[in-house]
Amino acid sequence: MRKTLPAVALLALALAACQAQTPPAPATIDAAQSDAAADSAATEADTAFAALSKEWLDGWLQLNPVNATQVGDHRYDDRLDDLSAAGRQKGVDFSKKILAQLDAMDVSKLSRENQVDALILRNQLQGDIWNTETFQSWAWDPQVYNGLAGGAIYNLMAREFAPMPQRLKSATARMQQIPGLFAQMRENLDPARVPKIHAETVAKQNAGVLQLVDQFITPNAGQLSGDDRKQLDDAVATLRKAVAEQQDWLDKTLVPNARGDFRIGAKLYDEKLKFALNSALSRTEIKQRSEAELKRVRDEMYGIAQTVLKDKPDAPQMPDAPSDEQRQAAIEAALELAYANRPARNDVVDASKKALADATAFVKEKDLVTVPDDPVKIILMPEFQRGVAVAYCDSPGPLDKGLDTYFAISPIPDDWTDEQATSFLREYNSRMIDLLAIHEAMPGHYLEGAHSAQFPSTLRAVLRSGPFAEGWAVYTEKMMTDAGYLDGDPLFRLVQLKFYLRTIANAILDQGVHVDNWSREQAMHLMTHDAFQQEREAAGKWVRAQLSSAQLPTYFVGVQEHFDTRKAVETKLGDKFDLKAYNDQVLSYGAPPVRFVRELMLDQPIE
Repeated sequence: MRKTLPAVALLALALAACQAQTPPAPATIDAAQSDAAADSAATEADTAFAALSKEWLDGWLQLNPVNATQVGDHRYDDRLDDLSAAGRQKGVDFSKKILAQLDAMDVSKLSRENQVDALILRNQLQGDIWNTETFQSWAWDPQVYNGLAGGAIYNLMAREFAPMPQRLKSATARMQQIPGLFAQMRENLDPARVPKIHAETVAKQNAGVLQLVDQFITPNAGQLSGDDRKQLDDAVATLRKAVAEQQDWLDKTLVPNARGDFRIGAKLYDEKLKFALNSALSRTEIKQRSEAELKRVRDEMYGIAQTVLKDKPDAPQMPDAPSDEQRQAAIEAALELAYANRPARNDVVDASKKALADATAFVKEKDLVTVPDDPVKIILMPEFQRGVAVAYCDSPGPLDKGLDTYFAISPIPDDWTDEQATSFLREYNSRMIDLLAIHEAMPGHYLEGAHSAQFPSTLRAVLRSGPFAEGWAVYTEKMMTDAGYLDGDPLFRLVQLKFYLRTIANAILDQGVHVDNWSREQAMHLMTHDAFQQEREAAGKWVRAQLSSAQLPTYFVGVQEHFDTRKAVETKLGDKFDLKAYNDQVLSYGAPPVRFVRELMLDQPIE
């Protein structure tokens, strides 16, 4: 796709065209010579930055081979990350070397797009150094190693980027190295620093790597023969033994002696948040905005409840100035109307397919954004991933060209009781399935990924912003609702607002837990009372908040910056604002942090 110029740039070109009709004064020649010299300097600077970007990409992907496979660079598919002391130091030395070269550049001479990429690269380099030297997740978080072991197999086998025999040979090499990764884990982790929840979680997940082997590798082992097959079989046998030994160490050494605090504290949280979000919003601003949004959205939901419950028998009291109890009861009663409309347990897949088709037709009818020509491929969610959500978007790595994007849909597991299925489908009711199709596929993650993949910067593709992607998906939920999706159904807006409350609550919960020392009771009240989440869903999120930090706010921060950017562009353009042109332009930049999109669109300094 050809990149579209922003409206402000088109205006600048129009003004330049008008000025060009005036014969130049003699001084213009000197100005032209000066401009030519500046262009030459910019070209030299951009060339130097392109070389530095390539040097970083090549080195970083070599140092992170599991991640390299995920993003689509398959030169290192037979390797594992080295988390030994020497391996970690090699990574730090490399990052510091590239950072010193970046510091020596005059980034003001770069093109505006490269100024953005330079800041993205700087954030990554500083974050990598900080994580190894200061945060030291390698010393206290066993999830680091567990994730690498699972990713080493899954990233190779889940997508058909190469013939099966080739991927099996790479998997053999990685399986041969996983016992060494386990040894590094036992050497590096200090049980006194490992939180109990982290140790217990990884102890439960340890056998998961063997499930991946049984699902992806052993059923296809017959595609290898001779020495290749023998090496694969030996690697599987050795891995099974290593996983059993690792389980024994986890159960008898790590879990009993884990004494760390899962709360990382204000100082580390603020530092991690800066690298994770690359946003202008501080922790304090995020808290203020999220708390204000929580109140505003609950008030809006109460207004909808007053409308949909009007004249209903046994409707709760709904005064114009309700108490907290009255507001809560009214919203819950209104949500019950939405929960009642849900698919049968065997109809979830068909309902999801219809939701995707309906969302796609609506986007085209309303001309909200350019819809890619390549269709998203609907698949059944793999069995080991079922039972958590109805759907997700599975995009190929940014360097894997020509592979399908999957909109994965989960049927209700056969072994669930009717009671379990009903509880699950109350949360993921018919309107929520429509909303998931919007968020995950159209015009959410799938459409955004297809647009962003057209941007030419490989560095930006590899370092695409999570807050941009998640924020865009949440932004589209409101955009579709505002455009009148499902004929302006008020219960759909109510469900959309409830889903948005989850985004808001995530941001509040994360710093509540890690900075403000929230108890489980405080966290559960926020989620089940303030955000109307089901108890099981909230309980799972409480565990997630203990196991992670600075990730849950990405949704809220991303969508707030998307909202802010659109408002700023609407203010600037006034009646000339065109929603489709705006959305296409936002998506044309390759998913950088949203603050850079705003600066690019409004021709502001890149900061």
